[in-house]
Amino acid sequence: MKIALGSDHGGFNLKEEIKKWLEEKGYSFIDYGTYSTESCDYPELALKVAHAVADGECTHGIIVCGTGIGVSIVANKVPGIRAALCHDTFSARACREHNDANVLTLGERVIGRGLALDIVETWLNASFSGGRHQRRVEMIKALDEKKG
Repeated sequence: MKIALGSDHGGFNLKEEIKKWLEEKGYSFIDYGTYSTESCDYPELALKVAHAVADGECTHGIIVCGTGIGVSIVANKVPGIRAALCHDTFSARACREHNDANVLTLGERVIGRGLALDIVETWLNASFSGGRHQRRVEMIKALDEKKG
């Protein structure tokens, strides 16, 4: 497992907390920026993470902005990406098990550090259930093929 990690200025502090946690747990990751709280454009950072996952450089992605909404919208524009905005552990587990989400988005201004790390841990430890959910994920993949 290799994780693409990114944020805009509104998610920088939480991204840094996630980065420390990933290091402590021994996860392999690439930090695609931003590298400060200086204002930047979230679409650029979200696209870096989404393309890293879609192109196979990384298996999973985590993107943080102020709300998690903007980066989720952008990431889902990239064929092959199934980004899920999660602010609770139930959604984090379900989006992996049912939707095979490969990108997690979070909002620094919406949730605190403790909950965010619980969500990240839940998301990384969950896996796609397949079965009846496989057909639905295949339908999503077919939509990506129509985009391309």
